[in-house]
Amino acid sequence: MKFLNINYLKTGSKRQQQAHKELIDLEIMEKLAIYKPLLAGTIPIGIDIPTSDLDIICTCKNHFKFSTELIQLFGNQKNFMIETKLVREIQTTITTFDGAFYPIEIFGQHIASTKQNAFLHMLVEDQILTHKGKDFKEKIIALKKEGTKTEPAFAQLLGLKGDPYIELLEYNL
Repeated sequence: MKFLNINYLKTGSKRQQQAHKELIDLEIMEKLAIYKPLLAGTIPIGIDIPTSDLDIICTCKNHFKFSTELIQLFGNQKNFMIETKLVREIQTTITTFDGAFYPIEIFGQHIASTKQNAFLHMLVEDQILTHKGKDFKEKIIALKKEGTKTEPAFAQLLGLKGDPYIELLEYNL
């Protein structure tokens, strides 16, 4: 599966190539290797907008240790912030800072990276985009530029009812 490492970004769009350079320059994937980092979100699937960030999800069992390491590794980055809180009833550590090209968000939960909702949403969205084609993709990007978050944009165009974050995971092509 192409999303398990970032090599596919090297031959992608200009923004994907910039994302690859950012991740390599900051050595994020290498520095966080023990946490099984994966890039998720809109940039990997080409529906990003100028304000999109790099979402790196990690598997983290000990949030105190994870937080301490993130502070040591990236605490000197511009606009660095870190917090641990509940996200959908799951303890989550979120770190944000500014890279050279993108805002960066590192997201840690005690769930395998490949099983986290951010990654699963991206896989479903990628399948939908492949199935629905260019016009659908352009409509998603337009909604995002208007301020609609990614999952709600998909839900709106697909006519899904209820919580878009849950409905999207259950969507069948």
